Amino acid sequence: MTITRHFIRIGNRRVHYRKAGTGPNLLMVHQSPRSSAEYEPLMEEWAQYFTCIAPDTPGFGQSDPLPGTPEIADFSNALIALLDALGIEQTAAYGFHSGGIILVNAAKLHPERFAALSVGGYAIWTPEERAIFDKDYLPAFQPSNYGEHLTWLWNRMLEQTWFFPWFDVRPEARMSVAHDDVARVDSAVRDMLDSGDAYRAGYGAVLRANRDIPGVDDKTVPVLIAAYNGDPLQAHIARLGTMPPSWRAEAVATPADLHTVCLAHLREAPALLSPAIAESGDGGFVPAKGTGFDGLVHWEGNRQAETILLHAPGRSVDLLETSNALAIDLPGHGLSDGWAEGASPSLDDWASVVADAIAAVSTAPTRSIIGEGVSALLAAAVAAKLGARDWGATDAHIPMPDASAAWADQAIPDQTPDRHGAYLNAAWNAVRGAHFFWPWFDAKAANAIGFSADAITPEALAREHKSLIRARSGRPLLATLLAADRDALLAAAPPVGPWDKADWAMSRTDIWSPSGR
Repeated sequence: MTITRHFIRIGNRRVHYRKAGTGPNLLMVHQSPRSSAEYEPLMEEWAQYFTCIAPDTPGFGQSDPLPGTPEIADFSNALIALLDALGIEQTAAYGFHSGGIILVNAAKLHPERFAALSVGGYAIWTPEERAIFDKDYLPAFQPSNYGEHLTWLWNRMLEQTWFFPWFDVRPEARMSVAHDDVARVDSAVRDMLDSGDAYRAGYGAVLRANRDIPGVDDKTVPVLIAAYNGDPLQAHIARLGTMPPSWRAEAVATPADLHTVCLAHLREAPALLSPAIAESGDGGFVPAKGTGFDGLVHWEGNRQAETILLHAPGRSVDLLETSNALAIDLPGHGLSDGWAEGASPSLDDWASVVADAIAAVSTAPTRSIIGEGVSALLAAAVAAKLGARDWGATDAHIPMPDASAAWADQAIPDQTPDRHGAYLNAAWNAVRGAHFFWPWFDAKAANAIGFSADAITPEALAREHKSLIRARSGRPLLATLLAADRDALLAAAPPVGPWDKADWAMSRTDIWSPSGR
């Protein structure tokens, strides 16, 4: 089952959502501090019954945050605003933990917008518990100069299944679902890096939320609240109190059992068909196919712009200025899908997929393909396929051919997640060092380069770091580009256009450029 991704504008905010299936509407609201990405496996299962729509809630994933210090009703109203923007009058909905709390509040405020709710774990905190959470559960999460925040983040996400609350390291607080699954921890870390300190707003609103179960005679919708063994919120079923006749709660054994009972409850709701997809005009996702690739490519910017930007290996469109340009995340970078498992794409494969994506998005009559850094070589290949007006480079700091092996081996650290989260710190060291030396992995006085104070603030480095750890295909792309026959690329490509280098690079003799540049 294909899962598509979309952006939509709601006032001044941009909201990201995933969509799959063709049946009745089902709104799926994730827990904090996660994103709709955690629902992809469930969407693949449930898409045979529903049109699954899973947004990133405000401040999480790729959705913009709400202003100020929002409360639970603000998040509920944001959901209703999304339904309005999508043209959905009424829907069934599923939410896990904090996602369920938002949905229960939304259904209380707007019962006419929901056909049924299934909730995986519903928290009702005592005053004493809420006081503990207010004090310790949501510390500020800010990047630090040397990446110390990454060590805290890895262990915070690792140990949240060991103890509840995560900071209560006592035998009495141990959980029965403890694990050290590197892939699961890595997924949670990435979601947290996307949210940054905004995670406290969404999480805080949920933790401050009061019990929102309607009175017995209130207007409401059918609601199931369920929780599996090992979920700390299973014990909260006993705290639910008196519920309306159309509400029920039950304890189940496993997460799979939770999904089974929730799905059965949702399928009893009236079938409400989904409207056509609504999307933003300044960014989105386009399907692309090629040898070893069949997925979505993320784009940002102006579709009518003649300048098409290709970021460097290990980077993303987040780091480019796109107000007067169109930019795409290369496959296996940023928000774009990756290559098929086991694929070893050639330069022609890369150029074909990129050209296919650009042709699907760009409406410009003529195009200039500009590559950042080493991606200038990819720009040449793409320009040849598209019949572009010209091609060129920005930050055109490309190593000479005789340095290719060292660059391919060392320039981009291995981003394979490990049990101790060391890959996070390796990436931070790379992005920080790259502002001081070229190449960064050969730090010596002769390689020192100019830098600005603004570029090495923790916030600026964090943006680059996030792009680098997303770059699953950064190392193979760099190796492929450096191994290319540059003379052959030049011969097949249209004329060379803009070729921009930093001042420090002008006198370097170890930087390659086309003849005459």
